Amino acid sequence: MTTLLQLSGVSRHFGGLKAVSSLDLSVDRGEVIGLIGPNGAGKTTLINLITGVHPATAGTVRFAGEDVTRQQPWQAARRGIARTFQIVQPFPEMTVLENVTAAALFAGGLAYGERAEAAALEHLQFVGLADVAGKRASTLTLAMRKRLELAKGLAMNPKLLLLDEVNAGLHSTEIDHALALIRAIAARGVTILIIEHLMKVVLNLCSRIVVLHHGELIASGDPQSIVRDPRVVQAYLGRRYADASH
Repeated sequence: MTTLLQLSGVSRHFGGLKAVSSLDLSVDRGEVIGLIGPNGAGKTTLINLITGVHPATAGTVRFAGEDVTRQQPWQAARRGIARTFQIVQPFPEMTVLENVTAAALFAGGLAYGERAEAAALEHLQFVGLADVAGKRASTLTLAMRKRLELAKGLAMNPKLLLLDEVNAGLHSTEIDHALALIRAIAARGVTILIIEHLMKVVLNLCSRIVVLHHGELIASGDPQSIVRDPRVVQAYLGRRYADASH
């Protein structure tokens, strides 16, 4: 498989806090990777480093063979790196359609006009929000706002989609719907890196799981090997979970 994203010795320090420390990670095109670890492990910081929100203190980030270590967020978006946020904040006074159209215009490379709106509507149909396209984003439920985030991400025409706890706050039926959408996105050839606390999600969705603890990568492998890894059990899963999974 072809490498899409390569992190080599990447670190990010905030004063004396080492949020990410000397991390090496390779992501191949077409992979669906789960990123797990305790709160404060450095998961969101890692996404911020990939997308240019924070510059790396040390190390190199390469995307599609290009050194993007010092890129700005808008440059990441134009290159095909899209993300969702754990706390969903759409433009509240804009309509659902306008929110997605904005993403299509800014990062999707479409010119303003009917073509951008048509593309946005297609993404809304894909996530099941076409019937509320004309409503203000502020009127949506949490589950619908999460789907709107996915539509906005897709409108950016991504090669890599970074999902930050896209299932947080959802009930089981909504999570099942979200999983189906993520699988459908992956089937389109989009590479996905998902931060997730629900092991049910990563075990059913991901081909590989990466585990962070105190900013360091402590394990990477297929789901079954990860749940049996003593370092992961001690740092994150706990013995009760590991025993129940056998």
